[in-house]
Amino acid sequence: MAPSAISPTTQDYKLSIEDLKSVDHSLGATLNNGPGLSISKQLIAQALKTRVDSIDPDTCDLGDDDAFFVADLGEVYRQHMRWKKNLARVKPHYAVKCNPDPRVIHLMKQLGMGFDCASMNEIETVLGMGVDPSRIIYAQPVKTKAYMRYAARSGVKQMTFDNLDELYKVKQLTPDAELYLRILTDDSASLCQLSNKFGASTNDTGDLLELARKLDLNVVGVAFHVGSGASDPQAFLKAVQDARFVFDQAEALGFTMHTLDVGGGFTGDASFEAMAAVLSDALDAYFPPHVRIIGEPGRYYVATAFTIACSVIGRRTVNDATLGTTSYMLYMNDGVYGNFSCIPFDHQKPTPRVLKCAADPINFLYDTHTSGYDTPSMTEYSIWGPTCDGIDKIPDTHCFAQVMNIGDWLYFEDMGAYTKCSATPFNGFPSAHDTIYVCSEPGAASLLEL
Repeated sequence: MAPSAISPTTQDYKLSIEDLKSVDHSLGATLNNGPGLSISKQLIAQALKTRVDSIDPDTCDLGDDDAFFVADLGEVYRQHMRWKKNLARVKPHYAVKCNPDPRVIHLMKQLGMGFDCASMNEIETVLGMGVDPSRIIYAQPVKTKAYMRYAARSGVKQMTFDNLDELYKVKQLTPDAELYLRILTDDSASLCQLSNKFGASTNDTGDLLELARKLDLNVVGVAFHVGSGASDPQAFLKAVQDARFVFDQAEALGFTMHTLDVGGGFTGDASFEAMAAVLSDALDAYFPPHVRIIGEPGRYYVATAFTIACSVIGRRTVNDATLGTTSYMLYMNDGVYGNFSCIPFDHQKPTPRVLKCAADPINFLYDTHTSGYDTPSMTEYSIWGPTCDGIDKIPDTHCFAQVMNIGDWLYFEDMGAYTKCSATPFNGFPSAHDTIYVCSEPGAASLLEL
């Protein structure tokens, strides 16, 4: 079966903004970051307060005072609307590794998204949610043979490669796969660089394509990844230019190329619009409309949707006789071996805020900010996790107006990316924690039938 004779079989799955308007009449406000955000704060506050007010650390059952998440699925929905507005041509395939939360995946399924999976377990999770295998890309350039056999049995055909040996594995195990040649990119401006592990140089792509042709394999597209948490929009421009070069190489060899995978790297901060504009312009300049474009966003969708609350389990007073100051070491019930794994693995710096302080007259302090006219004395804290390891620490020192004590609570926002997915049970502490779900967007609630 010659590669040039194979027609595209990948479904063009999507849910347009017009489709979404039919279930969410507040869509205009959502796209402009309107009332949904303030509603989100109210719902998160209510969920946090209800949970922490129900806990007495002196009498609660085992596990009741563990750290827990509050996830606003409406925030995931708002990020999708933002994506559709700024990258309408790019069909998102959520990077499951970032946060495999089942309700997040279910919402994304309902939104018509695809999924980027890197292992058998991730594929199995997504298929178990009822997602059609044609909506999955096995975006792992170097795959375990047993996992490849599972993908083939499950009908998952889209997958990436970047080396000669992988092509022989594909020929042996999944000869009818729809292959994407992953190319090397400049990811020097990203939080987590991937080019030191994956990606073929344009000096090598010709040899890879020639072997794929010789093995009668079906290369249908090119993939790249500018690194997780990218910050340089020009990295996308150069990657798109290189992808065009490889497309032309492949087509000259008789391959029918129909898809470009622009990978991940997207952040949900204010830089997204500028990044999206550069990418959109590059795509329009180098790839005609008939070429299908997909992406693999992860943190972009979920980072800001999750808030974690942690209780203070210990306190140590530190007196400096020379300066005449008193500071404290706070020990909380989660740390870098748990959900704060984002610190060593994802280079994040989570910011602690006071959630509940028994000594404060207000007591419950979520989203409470001191007036600029008030200048309360501040107390300095270092914050530590529960394990015996000295590296189990939240970076830097932090100052609060309150004097915190055992049984009080802290919270951290923007904890949805590379947190609970990489938590460990080190020292016997729990690696799984409860998640309370809220939904600040009527469209998301409708899709989820809440």
